[in-house]
Amino acid sequence: MTQTRLYFTTGKIEADRIFAAFETAFEDEGLPIAILEVDEDRDIQEVSLYADGDVDAVEARVEEILAGLALSRPIAREPVPDIDWVTRSLEGLKPVRAGRFFVHGAHDRRKRHSGELAIEIEAGLAFGTGHHGTTAGCLEMLEQVVRRERPRNALDLGTGSAVLAIALAKLAHIPVLATDIDPVAIKVAAANARLNRVKALVETVTAPGFHHPIFAARGPFDLIVANILARPLMRLAPEMARHIALGGSIVLSGILDRQRDAVVSAYVGQQFRHVRTLHREGWVTIHLKR
Repeated sequence: MTQTRLYFTTGKIEADRIFAAFETAFEDEGLPIAILEVDEDRDIQEVSLYADGDVDAVEARVEEILAGLALSRPIAREPVPDIDWVTRSLEGLKPVRAGRFFVHGAHDRRKRHSGELAIEIEAGLAFGTGHHGTTAGCLEMLEQVVRRERPRNALDLGTGSAVLAIALAKLAHIPVLATDIDPVAIKVAAANARLNRVKALVETVTAPGFHHPIFAARGPFDLIVANILARPLMRLAPEMARHIALGGSIVLSGILDRQRDAVVSAYVGQQFRHVRTLHREGWVTIHLKR
């Protein structure tokens, strides 16, 4: 059945409020909801809701929800054709090698080399497949940090597809807490951990920020990796400092080259020491120690 995407733009704070309201209102129908960051500097987020059936009725409910939040946005429509997006996305997807890691889809299993740490992630379950410069940079940096420091307890904050959590579990054979604010991402992360046979080491939890009790129960952490965005990472600096063990390391990414100095300054202000910055495809991955 052809779906219709209802979408509009707003700011980050409003987008989060709207997403939460949509989740509650459309929970029974199971309508997909998404937020896409269009422009970080200008704080433009695109909120989408995918409807089928009586689209007019769904749009009326959307308008009613926005009115209840004291918001008003012009809502656009876009038909979404019935396409097998998993197959389509795999057509141009190539495997990625970063250090010892080999991130691939099922169609490229035969390309694995002896001695590589293979991570199988299907493109249709995106949330970071290893093809983005930030994820690949994190994989390369994590290999170096684990080899030198041998952490025993790790956190993947904003795990997405759990590529980084799986990498840590396979490389270090240690327990890894993988958290994300998005429950859909967590379902994908758990499925990927099972697929890669590290479910016993990777615990997946839906948790916004550091407010969930799981962080106190599982911390402090010897290693925290967070591939998010520069501004959230800067806001999280004090919480990172509280949840990292003394002498522990953090690996940060999702940061543009031009944002690197501001992020480092935020963490130096929390008594972190900059160790190394890795540049890849216009993005940076930063290693700091407490």
